[in-house]
Amino acid sequence: MRIATWNVNSIRSRIDRVTGWLERNDVDVLAIQETKCREDQFPGLELSAMGYEYAHFGLSQWNGVALISRVGLEDVATRFAEDQPMFGDPEVVEARSIGATCGGVRVWSLYVPNGRELDNPHYTYKLAWLERLRQSAAEWLAENPTGQIALTGDWNVAPQDEDVWDTSVFEGKTHVSAPERAAFQGMLDAGFTDVVRPFTPGEFTYWDYQQLAFPKKRGLRIDFVLASEALAARVDNAWIDREERKGKGASDHAPVVIDIT
Repeated sequence: MRIATWNVNSIRSRIDRVTGWLERNDVDVLAIQETKCREDQFPGLELSAMGYEYAHFGLSQWNGVALISRVGLEDVATRFAEDQPMFGDPEVVEARSIGATCGGVRVWSLYVPNGRELDNPHYTYKLAWLERLRQSAAEWLAENPTGQIALTGDWNVAPQDEDVWDTSVFEGKTHVSAPERAAFQGMLDAGFTDVVRPFTPGEFTYWDYQQLAFPKKRGLRIDFVLASEALAARVDNAWIDREERKGKGASDHAPVVIDIT
């Protein structure tokens, strides 16, 4: 089975690129972030015509996550915990997570809060969100140590220095701060593995649109597939599709793909 994650930065603007990429790469499950649309605006007809089921969680022109599958889409959930942290008013909900069981694998599409600045309340929210995710993920494994779980998406964290094109540029900024990196490490300590890194050393997944970042190779690795131990043992290949970052109308993120036996 082939599972991928991709921050498409607006599904309506890039549905043709998404359907074309799915067809060319024979993908079974695609986790999408930043759909940037409401439920009624999601272009599901194009995906259904290709034989895919889909589940989307989107509330406005911001955020938004989806799962697209041709191997089943069961037990859909839009929160990984009932007390999942949200920013500001506790009544406010952000569309940042959606999970479903696809072909026997519990796949989550996650769009981790950006954090903005180190002194911004959104940064505190980001850390709280990641901590609750860690707690939930640890609970899932405690309940079922052989569970097949894939935590995929845009984590908005560059956990290692090699994941940033120039660490000096990010000094004192989000994505590379010690608390954020500790939060990411907490996911690994909870029993999950970064299954893409061993196959893609030194590669990035994101390049800003500004200042010719992509041709100048000024990127970040912030998109990941973290797999439970049972699922990680089944991964036999992984790659970052840098080619999809090229051309007119590309997302600023590249798809990240794993193959499991």
